[in-house]
Amino acid sequence: MVKNCLYVIAVATLLLHGHESIAADASAGKQKSQTCAACHGPDGNSSNPDWPKLAGQSSEYLVKQLSDFKSGARKNPQMTAMAANLSMQDMEDLAAYFSSQTTRIGTTSKDELEPGRKIYRAGNADTGVPACMACHGPDGAGNPAAAYPRLSGQHASYDVKQLKDFRSGDRSNDPNKIMRIVTAHMTDKEIGAVADYIQGLY
Repeated sequence: MVKNCLYVIAVATLLLHGHESIAADASAGKQKSQTCAACHGPDGNSSNPDWPKLAGQSSEYLVKQLSDFKSGARKNPQMTAMAANLSMQDMEDLAAYFSSQTTRIGTTSKDELEPGRKIYRAGNADTGVPACMACHGPDGAGNPAAAYPRLSGQHASYDVKQLKDFRSGDRSNDPNKIMRIVTAHMTDKEIGAVADYIQGLY
């Protein structure tokens, strides 16, 4: 009995030490982010609406996406190449830097304000589309513990592409297929409206 208990303790100790968290260094991340700046901006606020804003995004989500680009779980030739040589320390440092920056919020067009707000806050009960805020929060801040991303202020055109990619299955790195299920019944019009709403959400 004692021998079994000691064995369990030894295994538990190995597991705990094997999963020690890496101490992220935001200042090191700032230095490492110089290669990211060309597309995402020096502070993570990209000027090209087809490239995502990284500023203010949760570090948990950023680390997951970089890991997925590196492993091939998320497909993007440009980002796969960028992530190929990143160590876990690099990813943690980059994530710490970008998460510490402030997102520049965009604007929502008047025509899409109400349709977008409806989808984001209430979904579409008739077609089984759930409210976006159930996972991403009423202000779009996301849920870092669950690695659900911050949406507030994200470029509309980037979000449109991601939502359509989830719907088609071209993007499939969402945990438990959550986003693929959510977008399965969304129309192009609903996707465009909610993406435009998110762009000005804060």
